[in-house]
Amino acid sequence: MKQETMMKEFDQYAGEMTKKYQIPGFAMGLAKDGQLFYENDFGYRNIEKELPLSSNTVFGIGSVTKSFTCVAILQLQEAGKLSVHDAVVKYLPEFKTNNEDYTKQMTIHHFMTHSAGIPPLPALTGAMRTSMLLDPTFEEEGKPDMDLSKIPSIETYEELMKDIANADFTLLGAPGTEFSYSNDCYALLGTIIERVSGISYEQYMKDYILDPAGMHQSVFHYEELKGHEDVATLYNSRKKDEETIVFESNNPWDAPAMRAAGFLKSTINDMVKYSEIFRNNGKVDSVQILTPESVELMTTPYIQCDHERYYGYGLMITPDYFGYRLIEHGGSIKGVAAQLNMIPELGLAGVSFTNLAGVPSTQLLYSAFAEQLGKSIHDCHFSLEEFDISPEKLNEFEGEFVSGEGSKVKLHVEAEKLHINVDGMQSIIKPIAEDTFLVNIKDSNLILRFKRDEKGTIVRIKCGYRQIPKVN
Repeated sequence: MKQETMMKEFDQYAGEMTKKYQIPGFAMGLAKDGQLFYENDFGYRNIEKELPLSSNTVFGIGSVTKSFTCVAILQLQEAGKLSVHDAVVKYLPEFKTNNEDYTKQMTIHHFMTHSAGIPPLPALTGAMRTSMLLDPTFEEEGKPDMDLSKIPSIETYEELMKDIANADFTLLGAPGTEFSYSNDCYALLGTIIERVSGISYEQYMKDYILDPAGMHQSVFHYEELKGHEDVATLYNSRKKDEETIVFESNNPWDAPAMRAAGFLKSTINDMVKYSEIFRNNGKVDSVQILTPESVELMTTPYIQCDHERYYGYGLMITPDYFGYRLIEHGGSIKGVAAQLNMIPELGLAGVSFTNLAGVPSTQLLYSAFAEQLGKSIHDCHFSLEEFDISPEKLNEFEGEFVSGEGSKVKLHVEAEKLHINVDGMQSIIKPIAEDTFLVNIKDSNLILRFKRDEKGTIVRIKCGYRQIPKVN
């Protein structure tokens, strides 16, 4: 593993990507055995005021929050207050879906591994609705993609459970059999933490994880920072006449009922401290946050979530990342693209942040890790060789797929190639295995897999870690 503080190939690439995607601010740090040995930033935390970035700049971390939620659950298991194999309804008796038998079988473990069988639902938008309505609108662009006036607000856990109970959806399968990323399940893990501990989810995080780990700039509310002004301004983007316009939109989205799914804010320095839990057998400095056994539980690959990638508890595991085991998670929400990567056997950890969503923050950190392992920044850890599919068979993959979260994926064959349109972003995709395609969008490789029923008919796609049903 290289440890020079100079990473010339990566630095040039990061500068190019920052410019290409109009990223206001990109900050990244790499640590060896808990000590930063590389840190660099591109752009500003606030462009207009030219305020610099640092390893203490506070960014949202989005869904990286999910691993913190799992740390809390395992702490409660260590204390004998719950078991990850307990039924969810033991703690949330009002939790219901339209399949009573499957609902009773769902365990905390299933929620932690996104394997309860719950497909993408629109509840997150309802939970964020109040704060989303404060965003700027642009009259010249006509009707927005999403009409918030038609989405009911979800302010409490009880309202969230009621919304799920009333939602019209089909479970993907028996609990434990199908992976599909679920913000709703993680929100309800926050409910379980509150009911078992007797304090709020946010207070639990502060008392049992953030403060003991010395993560003093990690908060759920900016006002908790008490004078710490090194905070990234949020930016958003919109399309106008085929041009992408990036603009300041410093109104953070919040969702009181779903904070356990993705609403923590942190810094590079604090996240390096957090990564020590997984390198140092549960300890940050001299403080034991988790037992080594609980760390092992968090980083066990329980269910496949992507091509050659598995889900543990709030963390993804790639067993063979250039010969090493990579543990990671990303996060994306308005004004946030975050990534945490760890290779514990090398003592290597990395954190990347941008203050604009929808940009390749994850790919940038992967590139830095590849360079650290002596590879090219453009190398991929799995084979990208094209799989042979006949032009006639390609037609099977055509169709439209719509997620309950609002995403739309359209596929069509043109000139004997399969074309994809994901929420307006278009690309030609290539087959790399049976029913598996490589999608390159915004300089990032994504895997698209098709799910068939017993008759061999395509009924869903697996894309962006979600299972999205086909629209007939």
